[in-house]
This record gives sequence, structure tokens and C-alpha cells, in this order.
Amino acid sequence: MITPLSPLAPPLVSVENLSKRYPLRKGLFSRAEGSVHAVEQASFEIARNEVLGLAGESGSGKTTIGRMLLRLIDPTSGAIRFDGQDISSLSGPDLRRFRRQAQIVFQDPFASLDPLMTVGEAIAEPLMIQKMASGAELQDRVATLLDAVSLPRDFASRRPDALSGGQRQRVVIARALSVEPKFIVADEPVSALDVSIQAQILALLEDLRGRSALAMLFISHDIAVMEYVSDRIGVLYLGRLMEIGPAADVVAEPRHPYTEALVSAVPGSDGRKRVILKGEAPNPVNPPSGCVFHSRCPYALPDCAQIIPPLREVAPGHLKACLRDDVL
Repeated sequence: MITPLSPLAPPLVSVENLSKRYPLRKGLFSRAEGSVHAVEQASFEIARNEVLGLAGESGSGKTTIGRMLLRLIDPTSGAIRFDGQDISSLSGPDLRRFRRQAQIVFQDPFASLDPLMTVGEAIAEPLMIQKMASGAELQDRVATLLDAVSLPRDFASRRPDALSGGQRQRVVIARALSVEPKFIVADEPVSALDVSIQAQILALLEDLRGRSALAMLFISHDIAVMEYVSDRIGVLYLGRLMEIGPAADVVAEPRHPYTEALVSAVPGSDGRKRVILKGEAPNPVNPPSGCVFHSRCPYALPDCAQIIPPLREVAPGHLKACLRDDVL
């Protein structure tokens, strides 16, 4: 399992002070009246062949970060580098090359597939767009990809509505792998599936990663699932990173009060005391001053309402954004 990044190996993905705010308008042509703080000042790295899990409640900014890493949406500020290159300046052929190297697996496998396309056509489409194969070679590549995700080759002639949810997600994964990417954003890839099927898809992702040396951002609200598949885990709250560190350490010894609450909510979490957060999550249009978690934190100090805590190392490769040292 990869923990802190090696100083001798440059990261594949590097994110620095990444922020995304969406302007609020009452009408289509009206002036902006405030903004939604989706992501604020996020900084992290992902190594080659590493899985970084990104945990947090709905609305915490996980999916927004994933889409920014793929240039599906542009950040308000901050920098994203892929293989050492700033992706914000990419266009034309350079952007197409980047699209080949960075792919996404969405939460809903049925919505990810064109119902009018066969499975074979869906898997072949990225290869054709990138001009990587045609004719007999294209058909061979489709067959090999179906083998890779443990689906029968004759599924190439079927349509998505003839497949189960787990089978459709395998097709989506095969489509993402078709262009031989270096990096995949897996956005809640198993949350829409039954528990037994979830385990199969997670095992498949782990196997494919071992064979293909993939780096991955694995987005989930389920920290137990994340621990299984991730090398490191980052925890988001209201768009800010609260904690990041080796997956086993984050789950066994959470250093931030919000992470403690998430971990305590996992069923059968070794008798850990259940932490119930007070109040409701704040409105991202008007987030709290200082530490955004202070209004719900059981350990908050007066300074927490004024000071934004930086991520700082509290154990080797393990960082938290908290002013206190005497808790957790």
C-alpha cells in the first residue's frame, strides 16, 4: 500500500489550492448574488499506481474535485498538473491526448451507456474517437476488454437494458479502460449496486489496477468501502480537506473530529463510540468563518471560529486541519 509520496517519484496528479465557486443568480440574466463554495483551497497529490479515496457527506465537494481533475469543469482558482503539465492550458490535440489518459467511471452505469448502442459499440467508441483501432483490430480489442472485466465475448452484441446493474458497470469500466488511461476518477462506482455486486466490482477494480498500473481517485461517502480499495484517504467537509493519510491509519486512528464521526458511523466498527454531530451542515452559500467544521465540532475552541487551520503533519504521511493537538 502506498502511503506518503516518495520524493524521488514525481506525482501523476498534483493539485494546489484548488477552489470552485458557483455564482448564484435569481434569474437567467440577473447579476450574481453570492456564490456556492463547492471546493476551497484543496491541495493534494496522487502517485502513479496509487488509489486516493475521497470521503465526505453529500455536497462536500467530492464530485466537483473529480470533474475538475478531468477538465469537465474549470476551477475558479488553483492549479492542476497531470504528469507535470498544467491542464488548464490544454486545447485541441493536447486536450484530446489528455482525455485519453484520464477517464471517468460514473455512479449510474445505465445512464453512462447509450441505450441504442450495443455493448461492443459502446466499448469501441472511445477507440474510434482516439483513432487507436479499426476493423478487425477494433473487434479484437473489444473482445479483449470484455475478457478483462470478466464478461462473455458474446455480450458485445447485447444492449444495456439486457444486462444487470453489475454487468453494466463492468461495461462502463471496460469502456474507460479501452484507451489505456493512466488515471481514472471512479465517482461512487458501486453505490447504486447491491452489496454482493459491490464486492465483485471492487475486486475487479483492484485486479485491474494491479495489472494496469492505474492511478485512481475513488470517490465515495462509504468510508468502509474506501478503506478496502484505497492506499490513502482524504476527508472533505464543506469543500475543505479536513484530513488525509494512509487508509488504514485514517480509519483506525482518525485525527480529525469529523473523520471520527464518519468512521464511528460504519456498522460494526469495533465497538467504537458513536459520534453524533450536533446541528445541520452549514449552507455552502454562507459557510462558517474560521474552521468550517467548528459549528458542529465537540472539541471547538474560541479560536476555531476565527482561524482557518492549515493541513499539518501529525504522524508520518498523516495530515489534519485542526487547531487542537489534545484530542483524538
